[in-house]
Amino acid sequence: MVLDNGSERGVRAVEVRTAAGLEFDLLVDRALDIGNARFRGVPFGWRSGNGFRHPGLHEHNDEGGLSWLRSIDGLLVSGGLDHTLFGGTVDSSNYAYPPKPTVTHGLHGRLTAIPARLLEAGEHWDGESGTLKVSGEVIQATAFGEHLRLHRTVEVDFDGKEIRLHDVVDNLGFEKTPHMYLYHLNFGWPYVDAGSEVVAPIKSHLWQSDSIAEQRIGYRILPEPIRGFVEQVTEHELVAGPDGRHRVALISGDGGRGIELSWDAATMPYFFEWQNLRDGQYALGLEPSTNRVQGETAAREDGSLTWLEHGESREYRTTIRVLDGVAETSASRAAIRAIYGQPE
Repeated sequence: MVLDNGSERGVRAVEVRTAAGLEFDLLVDRALDIGNARFRGVPFGWRSGNGFRHPGLHEHNDEGGLSWLRSIDGLLVSGGLDHTLFGGTVDSSNYAYPPKPTVTHGLHGRLTAIPARLLEAGEHWDGESGTLKVSGEVIQATAFGEHLRLHRTVEVDFDGKEIRLHDVVDNLGFEKTPHMYLYHLNFGWPYVDAGSEVVAPIKSHLWQSDSIAEQRIGYRILPEPIRGFVEQVTEHELVAGPDGRHRVALISGDGGRGIELSWDAATMPYFFEWQNLRDGQYALGLEPSTNRVQGETAAREDGSLTWLEHGESREYRTTIRVLDGVAETSASRAAIRAIYGQPE
């Protein structure tokens, strides 16, 4: 379908619906990210008020690099491909173009405002077992600069309750190129509500915004919306499960509903929790990341930044699973606690 009104006009989307009641929209012209997301008519993806703005309206370097905040909306907003986290100016001599010795990045990079090339949207059947599959590619490129490609495949079983993301990022250019990647997964009411709990195998807190000490709102149990709330960010150090994957859940206070995320710990070893709990917005962001919260400059300095040579790639597999009812939320909670030896 094509959205055809307001700032969303002209944005192509693919509607995906399963027999179990899982519904979500893939925004082709927004890097094939996920917009609306519902389970049996109840939304779990956050809506910011921005709408799914057409990428032609995006001002990448406006507002001191914070114009990305005018585009964030929906369940998944991907950050990258050469930069994530807060912006800044970094050396670009690797591209050997003297008129541009540096490059300036905005918050979370350019990816979300790049249209994808839709490659497939169809059904795959193996006997009576069916899978819905959507795939596409996004090219982030400039002359005398990066030439990166994201190939994204999204799958869901015909009667399924989980979304499976398979992303491959490769360097089509001939100069070594920095690569950073982040999933800004955003959840809203009623999955985000007073008493909702973030369940995760947390080893330590590596970083916290100053607003946490000032507001005294913890990371685990969410309060009701707060007027004038200042966003809070915590970088959690997670313990990976025996399958080599990180696992985190958001569970309602009564245990009746929830969402579980899992992803490869080796490729996205870091994790942030973003709390935007002010009234009128009221969102929780769960963010797997390739790099720590200090961002690209720090990663360059400590040697942790990924550089892709020509033809090199990185692969990411992430699952978003709806938890329906107390039995499923209890099982998820027990499995996560078992990762770090905490009894139910």
